[in-house]
Amino acid sequence: METEKQNPLGYASVTKLMLKFAIPSIIGMLVSALYNIVDQLFIGQGVGTNGNAATNIAFPFSTACMAVALLLGIGGASCFNLTLGRGDKKRAGYFAGNAITMLIVSGVIISAITLIFLTPLLKFFGSPAEVLPYAQEYVRVTAFGFPFLILTTGGGHIVRADGSPTMTMICNLTGAILNTVLDALFVLGFKWGMTGAAAATVIGQVVSAIIVLLYLRHFKTVDLTAAHFKPHFATVKRIASIGMASCFNQLAIAIVQIVLNNSLKHYGALSVYGDKEPLACAGIVMKVNMIVFSIVIGLAQGTQPIESFNYGARRYSRVKKAYFLAIATGGAISLVAFAMFQLFPRQILSLFGTGSDTYFEFGVKFFRIFLFFTWLNCIQPITSTFFTSIGKPIKGVFLSMTRQMIFFIPFLVILPLIFGIDGIVYTGPIADVLSGIVAVTMAFFDFRQMNKLAAEKGASE
Repeated sequence: METEKQNPLGYASVTKLMLKFAIPSIIGMLVSALYNIVDQLFIGQGVGTNGNAATNIAFPFSTACMAVALLLGIGGASCFNLTLGRGDKKRAGYFAGNAITMLIVSGVIISAITLIFLTPLLKFFGSPAEVLPYAQEYVRVTAFGFPFLILTTGGGHIVRADGSPTMTMICNLTGAILNTVLDALFVLGFKWGMTGAAAATVIGQVVSAIIVLLYLRHFKTVDLTAAHFKPHFATVKRIASIGMASCFNQLAIAIVQIVLNNSLKHYGALSVYGDKEPLACAGIVMKVNMIVFSIVIGLAQGTQPIESFNYGARRYSRVKKAYFLAIATGGAISLVAFAMFQLFPRQILSLFGTGSDTYFEFGVKFFRIFLFFTWLNCIQPITSTFFTSIGKPIKGVFLSMTRQMIFFIPFLVILPLIFGIDGIVYTGPIADVLSGIVAVTMAFFDFRQMNKLAAEKGASE
């Protein structure tokens, strides 16, 4: 195909393409995770345990924003690259433009809903009464940044699909560096507490979003016009269907976080730890693990343009090579993280401030047991993204729900009834193993089908 010859995605080394796309994608995802990590670091030092617990209560808001950003960003990027791979350059621009428009609109809507129903939502998310004022102070400011966060995250995928992964990295990195500097100034320097941390986050998000908008004026692959940004139902529907798997994965994380917070609050109050310390510890552990998970997601997203284009061009060997390269790299990184979590849990917790003996006792236990199968976590998100990339959103959606919704939540409800708060701790490794088994099984059958398609293609040529 002429497009295949012209586009490096169709002929360049898969390893080199992975480096080109995955490294900026990983940095971009790490930056998104670090927005929350940096806030928690400074809040832990400047505000204390209540502040750490408050950021954990507020975390589902950020996860919901990420869900929408991935729904439209990955959906738009996958449709864009699949369409290019089939040689339809004219239609591809509508997927990019419609995705950007809906990212902006959805961000404004989520921000408005958050500000209107802030207190009921925070209570629903599991906030203890003592923590509630801190969470309110934080989210009242960060809510104004939701449209910019969604545009930056989702728009970054569109920029990457246009063949500019480095620009996506620059966009995210600029905001993160600014956020870190301002966090130190506002929280530790000016002593603005939760408001200072929130303001630093929003300013960083605004700057990153501006960079995305400026890039769109110089889109490389197609010339974007006003017509491309006018929402079209069929186009938006296709974008949403392809991005649904990544969206559901994030929504599942948000739902799990809400159920987990309420469980920690309830069973923590019945234990020696109390209702605040488990919330604060779990928030730190989950966000530290998000660093590893962000690397894995970045790897998966780095494969997306390669898998989408080559599947559209019927070059199945390149699709498989990209997938297995991501799995091997993600597995190696996850093993390093597993070792860190087992060997240095107390030291990691100490970075986020001080606490009582029971605080560190629960935190160390949560790190070592809850994340015991971290080294398996790479399989499910990489495989889910793979199905999305090749235009099989139903499989991607199902797989994205296995770990969080199908396995984690039922065990999270059942095990604490038997083992108390320790039951919550053991829920993580059980869900990780079961979801990993499902992902491997689904990938095996799909690759077998892909081998048949490759054989049919060879016979017809």
